[in-house]
Amino acid sequence: MKTSSFLMIIGSILLLGLFIYPLWNIRLEAPQYPDPLGMDIYIAGIEGEEEFDIQNIDGINHYIGMKKIPKPEEMWEFNIFPIVIGGMAGLGVLLGLLGLFGKISPHWFLGWLVLMTVLGVLGMYDFNSWLIEYGTDLDPKAIIKLTDAEGNPLSYKPPLLGSEKILNFTAHSYPKTGAYLMFFGMFLTLVAWIVGSRKMKRD
Repeated sequence: MKTSSFLMIIGSILLLGLFIYPLWNIRLEAPQYPDPLGMDIYIAGIEGEEEFDIQNIDGINHYIGMKKIPKPEEMWEFNIFPIVIGGMAGLGVLLGLLGLFGKISPHWFLGWLVLMTVLGVLGMYDFNSWLIEYGTDLDPKAIIKLTDAEGNPLSYKPPLLGSEKILNFTAHSYPKTGAYLMFFGMFLTLVAWIVGSRKMKRD
């Protein structure tokens, strides 16, 4: 079970990449901006791709009544997510070590993966809920008020995944390095469970 345990440990450690690399990226392209405006979303906050991107995005949002990009202290998620990721990484390494010394079966690795998947889905749901609020909770006193054919205020919600036209902007929303490291780490834990289970059956 050494191979599966080492895979479990490596997969869990890869989660720590989320403390270094962004999880997600939202980029806005428009004719008046030769260089797209972008924001990288980390588990502990949001940063602009370039120095003044956040400032410029906030300036655009002001005209249509959208809120400013939140600071870390303004969203509870930025305090909780690092604890969750650190805890899951530590738990995964512990399970890998226990498996290495034959204290647990590889089915614990699958349990970790299921829990991590549930937490990931909840995180994406929360992220999408924030995007909905961010794009629809508009200031009624905004300088520019745009409505659809029925007179309802337009939604400026960026897509959760993919590209979408918003006024004269095209918004792109895609995973970044931290997410890919997390996905690969979870894939390794799946492989760890498969390899460990097969080893148990042979023994």
